[in-house]
Amino acid sequence: MTSVVTSAPTVTDETTPTFASLGVPAPLVKTLTSKGITSPFPIQVDTLPDTLNGRDVLGRGKTGSGKTLAFAIPMVARLAGELAGGKRRPGRPLGLILAPTRELATQIATALEPLASSYGLKVTAIFGGVSQHRQEVALRGGIDIVVACPGRLEDLMNQKILTLEAVEIVVLDEADHMADLGFLPVVTRILNATPPKAQHLLFSATLDNGVDKIVKRFLNNEVLHSVDEANSPVSAMTHHVFEVGSVDAKKQLVRKLASGTGRRILFMRTKHQARKLARQLTQDGIPSVDLHGNLSQGARDRNLAAFSAGTAKVLVATDVAARGVHVDEVELVVHVDPPTEHKAYLHRSGRTARAGSAGDVVTVSLPEQRRDLSQLMRKAAIKVSPQQVTAESDQVAKLVGDIAPYVKPAPVAAQSAGRPSGGRSGGPRRSGGGGGGRNGGGQPRRGGQSRSGGGSGQSRGSGGGRSSGGRSTGGRGSSDSGGMVRFSTSSGGRGR
Repeated sequence: MTSVVTSAPTVTDETTPTFASLGVPAPLVKTLTSKGITSPFPIQVDTLPDTLNGRDVLGRGKTGSGKTLAFAIPMVARLAGELAGGKRRPGRPLGLILAPTRELATQIATALEPLASSYGLKVTAIFGGVSQHRQEVALRGGIDIVVACPGRLEDLMNQKILTLEAVEIVVLDEADHMADLGFLPVVTRILNATPPKAQHLLFSATLDNGVDKIVKRFLNNEVLHSVDEANSPVSAMTHHVFEVGSVDAKKQLVRKLASGTGRRILFMRTKHQARKLARQLTQDGIPSVDLHGNLSQGARDRNLAAFSAGTAKVLVATDVAARGVHVDEVELVVHVDPPTEHKAYLHRSGRTARAGSAGDVVTVSLPEQRRDLSQLMRKAAIKVSPQQVTAESDQVAKLVGDIAPYVKPAPVAAQSAGRPSGGRSGGPRRSGGGGGGRNGGGQPRRGGQSRSGGGSGQSRGSGGGRSSGGRSTGGRGSSDSGGMVRFSTSSGGRGR
């Protein structure tokens, strides 16, 4: 196997090619333009001539570099053109995109759908954590492109619900994250089930943890396109380390950082702490939602939709959101709990300053974390001097900017009024705070289902900001939404 290595050219306003000049078909150019996407990013400029010509490509680029469109465009263009499979057949997709998380799979599918619709192609997302019934129905009805998480895809393959023998193009997105999650054995079995002649596109920030073995085994005469160094920080990102003297001072600082008018993501180490902080901020008049692995898919969709729509300005998340969650115009990322390794820091931070936008990243540190944080920053190639601050420091006020109006949370009694007690006998009723969306019978709350947008930052649905709050539940562990938005629309000065 030989690899042709190409370097990313310096792109200037005078030399920037257009999508059309790169060979993107007119219907796709029209669709991109309608979404406000008129100029390709460097990784798209580099890869599109090769991917549109059917070459295997290994793309390396930092988070937020535009990788989704770099593989979505050629997949649709080629499947609609020279690789068109004729009559659509049940359970026999022509295109396959593998993603490590259901959030990323959902957002890739959402970004892909407008492009696929330009040619009448059908797309579906497949992931675990939900009933497979709808996915099975979609596959049996005939699907052209499947965006899937490896575990659920292999389950459906073993059940003979779909076969990959007709696949013409395979994409592995965030391959390094799949390696981190231990998915590479499953990914290998899935790739073995696809035709050897299929075009393979692999996008990864790094080639460690076994990703290089996937490259050597499945990519043929691939072209390597590398945009920026692996794991490099984003130049439009400004990093800050705020050191506080106590846990109480940290709580006050985090509350102040959350109080601005723009979107911000706060990262916590545990699911419980993420849920708790989202609940506390909402009760303090700062509408917040949480995102972590304990939420059902419906709750994740609703919370992301509320954040995308601006109904909630704050998303409190664990590392489940560090990859794949793209919401436009996130102006601030706060590492409330610093991560333990530098790659996690860079991927968390990459939720801001995406696709050429600017953003700030704050790491909140206690004195005893000073040494570990210094080592983490060095490995991440971030040069920043810690600042001793309080919530009232000038540098904090400058970073936060204007304070958002106070949003009154809905009373607990109003949230619980008229709600059934749930289907489990003997369990106490629970409501309020970060309560849930499932009753004892496991049925989702009434109301519109919402899903966040994909790579272009679009959102669908009502935004999730219902003031009626969550459904009271009985028994243990039946809450599915954690930090669902629980506030009324009244506002005023933030009386703190």
